[in-house]
Amino acid sequence: MIMKKFGFGAMRLPLTDSQDKSSIDMEELKKMVDEFMAAGFTYFDTAFPYHEQLSESALKEALVDRYDRDSYIFADKMPTVLVKSGDEYPMYFNKQLEKTGVGYFDYYLMHNMGRDRYFNTDKWGGFDFARRMKEEGKIKKFGFSFHDDAEMLDQILTEHPEVDFVQLQINYLDWNNKIIQSGACYETARKYNKPIVVMEPVKGGTLASLPKEAASLLYEYAPGVSPVSYALRFAASLPGVFMVLSGMSSLEQVKDNIRIMDNPAPLNESEKELLSKIVDIINSKTVIPCTSCGYCMEVCPKNINIPGLFGLYNNYCINNNFSNMYHGRLVMGRGRASDCIKCHRCEKNCPQHIKIPDNLELVAAHEK
Repeated sequence: MIMKKFGFGAMRLPLTDSQDKSSIDMEELKKMVDEFMAAGFTYFDTAFPYHEQLSESALKEALVDRYDRDSYIFADKMPTVLVKSGDEYPMYFNKQLEKTGVGYFDYYLMHNMGRDRYFNTDKWGGFDFARRMKEEGKIKKFGFSFHDDAEMLDQILTEHPEVDFVQLQINYLDWNNKIIQSGACYETARKYNKPIVVMEPVKGGTLASLPKEAASLLYEYAPGVSPVSYALRFAASLPGVFMVLSGMSSLEQVKDNIRIMDNPAPLNESEKELLSKIVDIINSKTVIPCTSCGYCMEVCPKNINIPGLFGLYNNYCINNNFSNMYHGRLVMGRGRASDCIKCHRCEKNCPQHIKIPDNLELVAAHEK
């Protein structure tokens, strides 16, 4: 099977209710899957926690039950945030096989490796478990997704040279970010000759909806070319990258992205200089570097829609408009920013290492 370089991320699926991540719009998803497959793209990426643990079964209905097994490539992840001992790896793995119906995983990952999760995963034999599943033919390629610094990545790859690939957060905004360290992590993976899957190439939509000043620069350079095009091409043009993932929530997004990624042209020097200017503009306006992954919400005792409120605040910083209407929707049936009790559980779950309670205070100052 020829594997094109663009993958369907199942983390931001279409919803019938924008405030309910479990309300997956299956009819829209089936149209999206059909469009994606018809264009010759075959890679799908999901994980146990996505969409309140419904993403895997949604892909079963939209993809697995409707297409031959050898016509697509399926990637899934061990929910390391939920695993409490080594005895639980078989339970979660078998549950995933049942929920997806795939029979085997083409790519399987230890989810969200960082210092805390890696040490537990290593101690509890997670890598050994994956090796056994690979020997049994239930996993074809084994790797891990990663959210930490380059030094930690180097340690994992030194201690586990057997991994087949790594999945990294790479985008032009985070390339030189001192916390995310996209560039440094990329170079570390290259040092170990590990093939790379890119996640968050558009940084949760941040690089799709640019500040007006930045969007104007792109338009002046190439009218009609979308900001997403530059973000996807940046990631796809990096040597060693074999797959670029994007979470898509509409048929229109699928059509736009497969048009861009059908034959992505490498960035030229003028475009690289332009993106450098874009980074400076965004960094001067964006206060909270949230990608809306939602991991913080999994552990929030006050059920606060943290990504939604951070997005609202960032929009306020860019456009000087705090929308009370959208705020009302975000807190409907949920906690407000001011309800935060500063337990800090969310910070341990945040791949972006955001000081969440401190930033919720910024949001709370605008709540009525």
